[in-house]
Amino acid sequence: MSTPEVFTAVGRRKTSSARVRLSYGKGKMTVNGKPLNEYCFTEALAKTATAPIAVAELEGSLDITVLVNGGGVSSQAGAISLGIARAIEKYNSEKRAVLKKAGLLTRDGRDKERKKSGQPGARKHFQFSKR
Repeated sequence: MSTPEVFTAVGRRKTSSARVRLSYGKGKMTVNGKPLNEYCFTEALAKTATAPIAVAELEGSLDITVLVNGGGVSSQAGAISLGIARAIEKYNSEKRAVLKKAGLLTRDGRDKERKKSGQPGARKHFQFSKR
């Protein structure tokens, strides 16, 4: 008996990192050992995370296992989305154009700006007093 072919990819967003394993199956998706709808507790988060599957029209044909850590719920959903999109590209390179057009293969590079010395935050300044 042969083992099923597995496609792996990593997705990142802000400080979140998601490791995705994609294989042929019946559409089962787990995130950190929990079902997707339990881990992504709002409809918007679940929709963000599974956007590449919908765009590539592969609902119900792939089993996906995700290990995600770091960041908040929104950045984790973004990391999962990028990881799934990259794994789908490995699974079927013909889907690249569709995923690229939807903007799902682009890494969102926006990150938290660092705090500067002599200031209370990244952009905030201490109150100026003329006298």
